[in-house]
Amino acid sequence: MGCFFSCFNGGNKEQRKEQDRLASAEARAKAAEAAQKRQEQFEQSAAGRAARAQVQAAAKQSANSNKGEPVLKVFIT
Repeated sequence: MGCFFSCFNGGNKEQRKEQDRLASAEARAKAAEAAQKRQEQFEQSAAGRAARAQVQAAAKQSANSNKGEPVLKVFIT
């Protein structure tokens, strides 16, 4: 009779762990979906477009600012 309760309880623990794991996976999926939706909304907003333009301008400036010239020049006289 002792084995019945311990074996039953052990199975219940495993079932609970599996339920918790599935619930966590579902929560992560929903959070990722919500984050993706927020990202899409931000990219379509004026602030998102301005941020994208700023990043592109910074990248363009960075690419044009150093055309093969060393950053630090040493003059020996």
